[in-house]
Amino acid sequence: MSRTIDKTSPAQRPANRSSGVLFAVGALAAGFGLASCCALPLLLATLGVSAAWLNGVALLAAPHRAILLAVGTLCLLAGAALLWRQQRVAASCGPDSVCAPPALRAITFVGLLLGAALLWVGYAYA
Repeated sequence: MSRTIDKTSPAQRPANRSSGVLFAVGALAAGFGLASCCALPLLLATLGVSAAWLNGVALLAAPHRAILLAVGTLCLLAGAALLWRQQRVAASCGPDSVCAPPALRAITFVGLLLGAALLWVGYAYA
């Protein structure tokens, strides 16, 4: 039984396709919980959408506001680092390597922006 050892540096290994997306989803979820008490109902009411269903989410998320802010910030930073790594690997992507497609990188970037916006709004208006 022989094991091969990968001696390439972490920057030269192919980027994991879904890790950045998972961190973006985590940031969105934490931002949604953080903004559910004040900012989201105000925004949805401005748009003419009922926000009564957010009361349940706000009641569950209110005692954990600091934890949600910390988790959301960590997820945003980790997702941004992974997205930056995917961009660097994509620049040197050869025909035989596995790289994240540009659409996945764009979705990750948009998710990180939305998560950052929700975290900021939840922090500023709560």
